[in-house]
Amino acid sequence: MRPAALDWSVQNCTIARAMEILGERWTLVVLREVFNGIRRFDDMRVRTGIPRQVLTNRLAMLVEQGVLRREPYREPGSRERHEYRLTDKGLDLWPVLVAVLGWGDRYLADPEGSPLRVTHRDCGAEVHAELRCAEGHAVADPRDVLPRPGPGAHRRV
Repeated sequence: MRPAALDWSVQNCTIARAMEILGERWTLVVLREVFNGIRRFDDMRVRTGIPRQVLTNRLAMLVEQGVLRREPYREPGSRERHEYRLTDKGLDLWPVLVAVLGWGDRYLADPEGSPLRVTHRDCGAEVHAELRCAEGHAVADPRDVLPRPGPGAHRRV
């Protein structure tokens, strides 16, 4: 049986566009650090071991894409430097990181468990990503989701 998805083009696919920004390994590591409150270049570099030039490039790209913004700060007696803060566009990536963390915890964690937990500030319960349809129904099985062409899809000829 021929998959229906072959009938529409993916030339303007937003998943592919998002992966142009997020698809490099160090990009998600940088975002993890900023979500964890590590906002300064030197702290990120030391904590992650990301090579200096790679970190410079990733931060510049995330600022250029509007995911992070640079905020100046100055330690007494030092030159002005910058912290990196999440924009609204960046904050919207939190569910993505939570989903990646959950997948990694399920399939890749060491026997003693994950080194990171995310919890709800109000009650302390662990947070996880969950799919819901627009009507509010939980979608537990990926087989219950059907890909369909969206309003920007172009029919293949």
